[in-house]
Amino acid sequence: MEAVVTGLFVGLLFGFVLQRGRFCMNSAFRDAILLKDNILLKTVFVALLVELVGFSIMDMTGAIAINPKPFWWGANLLGSFIFGIGMVLAGGCASGITYRVGEGMVGSMTAVLGLALGGYITAAGFLKTFKGNLQAATTISGADGKALTLHGILGMDYTTLALILFAIAIVAWYFIARKNGEEYEVDKGWGWITTGTLVGFVGILAFPLSAAAGRNYPLGITAGWINIVQTIFTGGEFNWIGMLIIGIIVGGLVAALIAKEFKFRVPKPLVLVQTFGGGLLMGFGAVTSGGCNIGHLLSGIPQLSLGSILAGVSIVLGAWAASYVMFVLPQKKAE
Repeated sequence: MEAVVTGLFVGLLFGFVLQRGRFCMNSAFRDAILLKDNILLKTVFVALLVELVGFSIMDMTGAIAINPKPFWWGANLLGSFIFGIGMVLAGGCASGITYRVGEGMVGSMTAVLGLALGGYITAAGFLKTFKGNLQAATTISGADGKALTLHGILGMDYTTLALILFAIAIVAWYFIARKNGEEYEVDKGWGWITTGTLVGFVGILAFPLSAAAGRNYPLGITAGWINIVQTIFTGGEFNWIGMLIIGIIVGGLVAALIAKEFKFRVPKPLVLVQTFGGGLLMGFGAVTSGGCNIGHLLSGIPQLSLGSILAGVSIVLGAWAASYVMFVLPQKKAE
């Protein structure tokens, strides 16, 4: 039980950081294509780089054992693309709609209901067979039978390649920023560097604590909502990631109350239907692909999992496709 409580602790931290930093990958991907604004996207990259170096150091010292997700190319492509579409309809990524429940946003509440239901029926309901068959039919493993990884394909040690990629990314980012005349924030509180760094540190902290509870993986969202559904309706106990979800909601609530941003906001009924439907797609897509935006992008890519890299690309493409249809095309027609 003590190990599971650490999930609540990490969730409280994560929810607080998410709310104060307004961290949401749906907004990051959407703003990049609609507004040509890459601020939130840079926040995501900072978090990934922090985790990349953090995971590599912990793996090198034996504090963790990396556990990359399998390469299910068909399931990764289909599930993650549908997930990307779903999060645009839902108005937020898996972590975004979860912390916004703590802010009192009713649209996010219906979205997480859809996420939990869609995830449950795909993991344990009538879609379980379809999901399992698609994953099995499109699995490609390494020569050693393990999950395909970037370092495995290159025949390199994980830590070595991770640190090399980190160094290359930092140097490339410096020269790109210098060329574009970008100014980096310095101690401005909840800007993109601060938020990305804190999100990354929460991911680093989550890995060994989750592993100690019997779940050798850092952060995730969808599996936690599925655990909550199972606990409420079929019995059982809250596991580490289920407690993480509860912590995120409470952490988001505390942050919103401190900032005086808590308020029950109820959108129009059609919007509630839309967010619920988007959540359903997200739940199906996440379980089919083996992870949501947090499980693949934030937790899997820093482990150099090829499955997570493919899933991450597919999530972005799905989000961009939905954003184009929902926002760009109507704007062009109006013009």
